[in-house]
Amino acid sequence: MVKARAPRNRTITISENEHISLKKKLFYPNGEKINPLQILNKTICADLFSILDLLPNEFVDLLIIDPPYNLDKNFNGFKFTKTDDNAYLAYLESWFPKILKTLKQNGSIYICGDWKSTFSLYQIMRDNTTIRNRIIWQREKGRGAKANWKNATEDIWFGTKSDEYYFNVDAVKQKRKVIAPYRENGKPKDWEETENGNFRLTYPSNFWDDISIPYWSMPENTDHPTQKPEKLIAKLILASCPEDGIVLDPFLGSGTTSVVAKKLGRKFVGIELNDEYCCLAEKRLSLSDVNTSIQGYSNGIFWERNTLNIQMKESENKVQKKTKKTNMELFTGVI
Repeated sequence: MVKARAPRNRTITISENEHISLKKKLFYPNGEKINPLQILNKTICADLFSILDLLPNEFVDLLIIDPPYNLDKNFNGFKFTKTDDNAYLAYLESWFPKILKTLKQNGSIYICGDWKSTFSLYQIMRDNTTIRNRIIWQREKGRGAKANWKNATEDIWFGTKSDEYYFNVDAVKQKRKVIAPYRENGKPKDWEETENGNFRLTYPSNFWDDISIPYWSMPENTDHPTQKPEKLIAKLILASCPEDGIVLDPFLGSGTTSVVAKKLGRKFVGIELNDEYCCLAEKRLSLSDVNTSIQGYSNGIFWERNTLNIQMKESENKVQKKTKKTNMELFTGVI
């Protein structure tokens, strides 16, 4: 029996007819060497291991890698089985050095994992890249544990191929509420006073506590078991991929990396084994033609979690100020 979804459930699904139609948009390798133009802004439906040697060299600016964690997990029929640390490291070594060849010399790499796999991720990054940092991001939902601490964080290792790399810190600053505002000569120092509260634009740290996991009432949500939030991926892309750059995700899943890259004006390539997930990614890409918003990111600013009402008020204020300015210019004859 198929479980009925609540009326307000916004989870993205695909019908049988959509599946047939969306499959026509996918790129299926034919065993020949792949030209970058063939796969630009495409979803490649293939087993990564079968096309590693066919991918072009040094054509992407950013690699975002979200491989299966070292857990027992069913990805719509593809079952990944938990193993020991040495075996998981061997799994990473079987494909990571080869996918790294697709990256330009000044490119960056982010690879995701949890506390169980992070030791192996560190080793594979240490041996093949220059490690720059480890990001820890807070997952605010999850099951509690009676005999252990609740697992509420995940890791993202950040590395580069060389010492020459792109990083735009101004694009990923966060707007945070000022709890104890400091004034100098009676004026705000390094913060702004607004009718919606006091805020400061802060430099991003390597601990992210502002991420909301997609859930049933969010328009980005899918049934993929390990879907990453669009806001999370947006930070990686804005920081480490120039506006004319290309992002590659070799474990695309339901398409979050490609969708966010498109919304942010970057080019993308995604590789995914499961054709249903590939089609789900294509549907999300089509939907992004209409809805370019990213939850928690508006007007070029990343906001703290649970500040949607303030974001909306800020946007309304900006529209009103812009309209008022335009009306004044028309009135005075100054355009």
